[in-house]
Amino acid sequence: MVTVADVRALALTLPRTTEHLVRDRVKFRVGAIVYVAFSRDETTMGFAFPREERAALVAAEPGLFFLPGTADLRFQWVCCHLDRLEHDRMTELVSEAWRMVVPKFLARQRLGE
Repeated sequence: MVTVADVRALALTLPRTTEHLVRDRVKFRVGAIVYVAFSRDETTMGFAFPREERAALVAAEPGLFFLPGTADLRFQWVCCHLDRLEHDRMTELVSEAWRMVVPKFLARQRLGE
């Protein structure tokens, strides 16, 4: 099971990341762009994910992933249940969400091609 503390430990090592508490929700962002956010009760995590790939992700693992609310479908965003998420998978998802919001040169420096 992954916790907010686990995500924080990773996210704060990623260049330009800052943590914010917005309306009782922990969010990680680069500049003004949020790439990871938690529900108020910290049981679910939303993260940046390519819009064109999210339906396939949810269909492949519907017990883990789910689409955001209707108002947020316009964003490149998908959500997951933290109690079903494994640590290695969280590392991959958070790193790739971060990659989506930073300049390409910075992503290459940190994560490679």
